[in-house]
Amino acid sequence: MCTRRMDNHTTVSTFLLWGFSSFPDLQDLLFVMVFFSHVTILAANVSIMVAVKLNHSLHIPMYFFLCGLSFSETCTTVVIIPRMLVDLLSDSKSISILECATQMFFFFGLSGNNCFIMAAMSYDRYTAIHNPLRYSILMTPKICFQLMMAAWLVGFLVSVCIVTIVFNLSFCDSNTIQHFFCDISPVVHLACDYTLSYEIAIFVLSAFVLVGSFILIMISYVFIGSIVMKMPSAKGRYKAFSTCSSHLTVVCIHYGFAGFVYLRPKNSDSFREDMLMAVTYTVLTPLLNPIVYSLRNKEMQIALRMTVNSANRFILQMVNRRTLDI
Repeated sequence: MCTRRMDNHTTVSTFLLWGFSSFPDLQDLLFVMVFFSHVTILAANVSIMVAVKLNHSLHIPMYFFLCGLSFSETCTTVVIIPRMLVDLLSDSKSISILECATQMFFFFGLSGNNCFIMAAMSYDRYTAIHNPLRYSILMTPKICFQLMMAAWLVGFLVSVCIVTIVFNLSFCDSNTIQHFFCDISPVVHLACDYTLSYEIAIFVLSAFVLVGSFILIMISYVFIGSIVMKMPSAKGRYKAFSTCSSHLTVVCIHYGFAGFVYLRPKNSDSFREDMLMAVTYTVLTPLLNPIVYSLRNKEMQIALRMTVNSANRFILQMVNRRTLDI
């Protein structure tokens, strides 16, 4: 551990990601499970992005935002999971303060981005149901791009504020982070000058992202519900609800886990619970999202099938070409 003396405290310059060290007998099993989950997440999200890119029938706002969400979630998992896999096999689990700050910045920037992309997706569904005839005018490619860029900008601005607050604290004595990545609560509880004002500031910023984006989503769905309930035909109501069901399912999963971890009171005894929940939203949620969208969306199923068939044909052509060369 790299340290330096300051007053009566030892100032920490390197952290130790304790993570799953409490379960030494399970680390090999965890490595295998997390590794295959990560490969599946990458394959599923890349498949969605490729399917949207190659199929012109999917070049509409709903799939543009879905493609953006898949890209953002892929980046989120890349920030966390490879490091987790290395630490599961390594005896040295140290991470410098700079590396820790960088990981926290990208994780919360991308997580905030995910929240606001989902808010944009709900607004897109509201516009499609409320103004179907003017939908193409209201949701132009330019407007969709602006909404996407706003989601990225707000997410990373909030992340900059959180990281600035956290790493302006003085870390002393203990350097063991009770987590498998640099999450906010386990890091700030190592600081010797973490006061109520810092806690309130971090809570407000976290609530702005989670609660703020969730309120935007709920406003859209309240309007959607009021419009759908006024539709005269049951078939029309079913079609309208079915276009929103995938998104609403993903919203419930995402905000349920994230709200539990970041919006409830914290103490040192809750870190293990938070770590287990973090496994869910860093591994399980990105794995479930593409499954939910593909299982509940016929257009996406057809596009994915076409993409897989095209990939298989390409692989067969390459194999045949190599066979002929030999």
